Amino acid sequence: MIALVDYGAGNLTSVRKALAAIGAGAWTPAVAGELGRADGIIVPGVGHFDSTKALTDEWRAAIKTMVADGVPLLGICVGLQWLFESSQEAPGVAGLGLFSGRCALLGTPGPKTQDPGPLKVPHVGWNSLVINRPSRLMAGVTSGAQAYFTHSYAAPVTGDTAAICEYGVPFSAAVERDRVSAVQFHPEKSGDIGLQILSNWHHLSRRSSGGAKADAV
Repeated sequence: MIALVDYGAGNLTSVRKALAAIGAGAWTPAVAGELGRADGIIVPGVGHFDSTKALTDEWRAAIKTMVADGVPLLGICVGLQWLFESSQEAPGVAGLGLFSGRCALLGTPGPKTQDPGPLKVPHVGWNSLVINRPSRLMAGVTSGAQAYFTHSYAAPVTGDTAAICEYGVPFSAAVERDRVSAVQFHPEKSGDIGLQILSNWHHLSRRSSGGAKADAV
């Protein structure tokens, strides 16, 4: 079963429906200790990075333990940002730090990008993805495919970036390292492309658990 983490800032209903559409069972753990029976973990999210404070040290430790045990982890939107070290949106709130870097307001120029000038935020709607390297998460998705975004902050492009989107400046639309992955867009609202990506990730979760337990998902 997939553990869908609820910290009060995610559209769990839409994610749950999308998982059902690909044949993935999901439940929402009430306490961090329940993560021990998960075949995969999803941290969704919409809104402000400050809301991730609800993921206390107990949740953070449990998620890191499961990742260390090889259980796949997927972050969505704010869930992606939380997997980085921090965000400009809430400077005093630490991310989980599984990916290096700090999330910044869209349009913030990086060391190799120019200032794009005034930019309307949030970035809401469909935008194209550039697949910049082989990735299990993005398997079957071609560059130019459209995904649905709604966000004001984004993660930088790093060595873990598996797909890039550009809105003023390039940012990480998807990241992946081993069994930890995340998307800035909403796969549950991105039609067939989103379902393909969720299915790719679900395949990892089934393989990670092995045997009869995987078949029960």
